[in-house]
Amino acid sequence: MSDPLEELAEELEAVAAKLRAGEVDPEEAAELVERCAELASELGAQVDAQGRRASETEGQERLL
Repeated sequence: MSDPLEELAEELEAVAAKLRAGEVDPEEAAELVERCAELASELGAQVDAQGRRASETEGQERLL
């Protein structure tokens, strides 16, 4: 099973590269920008969730 963060980051990089190439019409560019925002939001949520899990595990270890 692959890492969801890695998959999201790869998709974000691909979408951003397509935008940087500048070979898209304005409507497609707007859709790509929106997709970048969605991916960035999902990446942030995944990182937050991993951080919370790590903090919970660390807190449990301290109790032991």
